[in-house]
Amino acid sequence: MKSYEHRHDRMLVLFAVNMEENNVYHFFVPMEQIQENRAWITGDDVNHIAHVLRMKEGEKLVVSAGRGIDYYCAIQSFEPDCVWLEIEKEEPVQTELPTKLVLFQALPKGDKMEWIIQKAVELGAYEIVPVRTKRAVVKLDEKKAAKKVSRWQAIATAAAKQSGRGIIPEVHEVVDFGKALEMAAKLEKNVIPYELFEDMETTKEVMKQITGHASIGIFIGPEGGFERGEVERAMEQGIQPISLGKRILRTETAGIALLSVMMFRIEENE
Repeated sequence: MKSYEHRHDRMLVLFAVNMEENNVYHFFVPMEQIQENRAWITGDDVNHIAHVLRMKEGEKLVVSAGRGIDYYCAIQSFEPDCVWLEIEKEEPVQTELPTKLVLFQALPKGDKMEWIIQKAVELGAYEIVPVRTKRAVVKLDEKKAAKKVSRWQAIATAAAKQSGRGIIPEVHEVVDFGKALEMAAKLEKNVIPYELFEDMETTKEVMKQITGHASIGIFIGPEGGFERGEVERAMEQGIQPISLGKRILRTETAGIALLSVMMFRIEENE
């Protein structure tokens, strides 16, 4: 699989993925733009298809509406603001994990959140929830938070296209730790890596059991880690502390490491 890399400040350019085995590009469209045997693409993707990829009438591509179905299409015609497609077949998406992984990521410093979101989406995260914690250095007011979330969602969209996802994972609005716990209560299982938790046997058992859950929340702390009181609140709600080994990982590494292990275990048991 070949990906087309863009700088973060150009992530709003809609991203395609070239699946070399069948040379098919993948785009997302709203569900209302898929009807019976035809579909159409609008927005920035029109320019990308016509002038960047230089695709022609009759060439094949895939569109998805984020609902678990891939629509295999042939280009019928071009208009200045639209590409018309004929749907030739539809198939269930094969790239989504059966377990929904929700990343509750404490706000990190700088642009680290952009990298975290990109990699989390590539690894199969279903949703990403940015969380304010007591030790988080970053302080966002409502206006700045909304702007950040819009940018983060664009990055998630680009990463979903690059990695051939069947859905575009949602990046939620920034929430406080209490709200994150409320959201986690709706999931079947939640874990919180904690540097003072050294029970690797329990951790191994938790990891063995993840394939039995339909949804799992992963809580990752900021650069300074969670405060003990936050971890205790999480444990009181039934969130399981786990260990990530003998080394202390950076916030931008911890979630990605755990998602990688979970993705492997879930796909191993499919």
